[in-house]
Amino acid sequence: MTTFLKPHFNSNSTEGEKKGGNGEVERNTSKIHWYCAETGVYTSKHPSVKLPEDPFLDVVSFIFSHKHGGVCALVDSISGISVSYEELYPMVKSMASGLHKRGVVKGDVVLILLPNSIYFPVVLLGALILGAVVTTMNPLSSLLEIKKQVLDCGVSLVFTCSDKVDKLCTLDVPVIGVPEILVSGSNGGESSVFYELVTCDPNWDLRPRISQQDTAVILYSSGTTGASKGVVLTHGNLIAMVELFVRFESSQYEYLSTENVYLAIAPMFHVYGLSLFAMGLLSLGTTIVVMRKFDANEMVKAIERYGVTHFPTVPPLLIALTRKAKDGASSKLKSLKQVSCGAAPITMKTIEDFVHTLPNVDFIQGYGMTESTAVGTRGYNTEKLHNYSSVGLLAPNMQAKVVDWITGSPLPPNSMGELWLCGPGVMKGYLNNLECTKSTIDDNGWLHSGDIAYFDEEGYLYVIDRLKETIKYKGFQIAPADLESVLVSHPDIIDAAVIGARDEEAGEIPVAFVAKRNGCALSQTDVIDFVSKQVAPYKKIRKVYFGAWIPRSSAGKILRKELRNFLTSKL
Repeated sequence: MTTFLKPHFNSNSTEGEKKGGNGEVERNTSKIHWYCAETGVYTSKHPSVKLPEDPFLDVVSFIFSHKHGGVCALVDSISGISVSYEELYPMVKSMASGLHKRGVVKGDVVLILLPNSIYFPVVLLGALILGAVVTTMNPLSSLLEIKKQVLDCGVSLVFTCSDKVDKLCTLDVPVIGVPEILVSGSNGGESSVFYELVTCDPNWDLRPRISQQDTAVILYSSGTTGASKGVVLTHGNLIAMVELFVRFESSQYEYLSTENVYLAIAPMFHVYGLSLFAMGLLSLGTTIVVMRKFDANEMVKAIERYGVTHFPTVPPLLIALTRKAKDGASSKLKSLKQVSCGAAPITMKTIEDFVHTLPNVDFIQGYGMTESTAVGTRGYNTEKLHNYSSVGLLAPNMQAKVVDWITGSPLPPNSMGELWLCGPGVMKGYLNNLECTKSTIDDNGWLHSGDIAYFDEEGYLYVIDRLKETIKYKGFQIAPADLESVLVSHPDIIDAAVIGARDEEAGEIPVAFVAKRNGCALSQTDVIDFVSKQVAPYKKIRKVYFGAWIPRSSAGKILRKELRNFLTSKL
């Protein structure tokens, strides 16, 4: 029988305990070597990892400096067309050579506006080794959104799908079309331009002098809690990500990385997918099966066809995989060794459903931010401990604090507060936004995450919710994620979101948005009563809106801005 380790706070103080500043129990921490009670600093339980000391090292050279016996690097899940490791580095150098001939120089900004593709890493790494700066976007972005980012970053060249080149003609910057599959130079049109780039000069080696402190990528925060901001990450940040996130995790397991097959559905334009599929895993010789777009049936086919062993997901993908397994696809998923989930919070019900449905597949969570170059924590299960609800232990070389968001005081284990991070993955800053940079990274280098979290007495981190999403009801703090977890435990609710609505008397009240199963007769009263029986009175849902689906980002995060806009329109 599986034991789930759920977040738990002891409500009664005992000998050796005292109440912390946030009302939670503070235990005797004098014997915990990874936590300093004097400074409030949590350090990684893992040994430190030595990072490259050469100040003039670019991330591409670092990735390809690692020797391995990998054969197949990238495979298109539909066609089966692949890029081998023998071909990959020459293609990257050819791309750099081709871009150089087109006038791209160090510091120029290249926009990659592509869905997942076996050519995405080639474009990315080719631009980076040339010293160019890469920014990415969701290819479904509107023309207005694209223009805004092009102007904000000073983009000088765009890569996009071949069929979208004409749409972007008003950008006033060159646009190169990338075909889904490149068979030969006879594709014609924009595809032939791309073919010329990847076959330009596989022996090119006129790379400029690149510092670890040079800007490498500008990734935009999701904007779910405010205006979207450009996160400036350096080559050094990316090197730390490859070493502390991807390579370190692989070192924890006995099986060879070259025998692993990863399924890439999580988008490469997001820091999660970018870190794994377009960079980190390529240093290990791992095979990456790339899906251009998500389709549940194709996902199962790809796992079976290619013998996928590892599947990094976001919550909506995990739910889809569990449903397919329940519907009879389990026999086609036998190759799976591990499923990991990140980028957005996940409910215990979703985790329990997955673990009970596929009990032989290891499940872990991880935590990282765009602002920390995806470096933060990572789960790790052993035969004796399966901690599914935690996002894991701090990565090597990382430090953290949990701070009372009212008083600013550091908090000990088992106390909730705002999570702060410090380490080599922390961003350079926000692009052209000194004010936001200073409010996010303090003078001592601590990145204020805006996430509510706590560490338990074993050093495992639990992320509860976003600080900015906290609902303040008559002075009480309510985490929407707590209520969402209760809502989705109802058998007729398939997804839910909670936000705060202004109220003259209470300040804010919790309002639920619910997607229910087709055909069920669930009413607002049913939902309110269901939740009220399981939470403290002040946490009760006060109003319910029903819809066909809950708006989420590509990473699975609830788009609360859209829900707030909906509420505003109803007032």
